[in-house]
Amino acid sequence: MDTFRAATQTGDLVGTVGGEGPPVLLLHGGPGLSDYLGPLADELRDAYTVATYTQRGLAPSTEDGAMDVATHVADALSVADHLGWDRPVLGGHSWGGHLTLHVIATHPERFAAALVIDPLGAVGDGAMAEFVANIEARVPVANRARIAELEVLEEAGPLSTDLALEQLGLAWPAYFADPATAPPMDALGISARHDEVWQDMLAALPALAPRLSGCPVPTTFVHGARSPIPVRASTQSAALMLDATVDVVPECGHFLWLDAPGAVRRSLDALLQRLS
Repeated sequence: MDTFRAATQTGDLVGTVGGEGPPVLLLHGGPGLSDYLGPLADELRDAYTVATYTQRGLAPSTEDGAMDVATHVADALSVADHLGWDRPVLGGHSWGGHLTLHVIATHPERFAAALVIDPLGAVGDGAMAEFVANIEARVPVANRARIAELEVLEEAGPLSTDLALEQLGLAWPAYFADPATAPPMDALGISARHDEVWQDMLAALPALAPRLSGCPVPTTFVHGARSPIPVRASTQSAALMLDATVDVVPECGHFLWLDAPGAVRRSLDALLQRLS
C-alpha cells in the first residue's frame, strides 16, 4: 500500500491506497473517529484498488477547517481528485455511509456507483431514535451505570476525547449481532471536534431526502439484519433513488465484515456486475 496526502485549502487529508482493479474510495464512520476500515479494505484489495483516509479533525489528517457535512463532502472529492480517479465507486460505513449519500446527492456525476454500509438513513430522523433505543437496550447490564454517568456529563457539553472513547467502548458490544460474543474494540482515536460534525449532520438531515430523491447513481445498501440501526434506514433511503438495491445480511450486526466476512465483498461484486 502507498500513503498519500490530498491537499485541501485548510490542510492535508492522509490515507492509504493499494490493490488492483476498479477504484473504490471508502469513508469510515464516526463522526470523528480514526480510520478503522483497514480490515474491510484488505478484504477487497485482491480485486479492487481501495483507498481510505482519516477524515479531517484527527491526525494525521488536518485538524483545521470547518467540521460540517459540506466540508466533508468536499474532502471526499479532494481525495478522489488527488488520486486521479474520475468516477470511482464511493463506499462508506455508518456515518461514512450517511456521508456517501450526501456526496452522491450533491455530485452524482463524479461517481460510477455507491456502496452504502449500515448507514443512518436519509428519511425522517434517519432511524436515529430507534438506533439509540436499540443501543441502550443491548448494552451489557454491567456497563449501564457508567454510561448513565457519562450521559449526565454529556448534557453539560461535549465529552472529552478520553470520555467519548470510554463511552464508545462501553456501548461497543451492542453493535454486534450477539453482544455477548462481540470482539474487543480496536484502539481508536476520536477528534476533539467530533460533536461539531454530529450537530451539523443532524441539522443537515431534513434536506437530505429531497436532494437524494431521483439520484441516478447505481447504489447498493448492505445492512445487517441484527444491526442496532434498523434496516428501514437503508430501505427507505433506497426507495428515494432511481437505481438502488438493499442487501440484508442475516445474523449480522453493524460491523458486517467482522460478523460476516465476505458479505460486503459479494455486494460490491454484484454492484459492479450491474454496471457491466
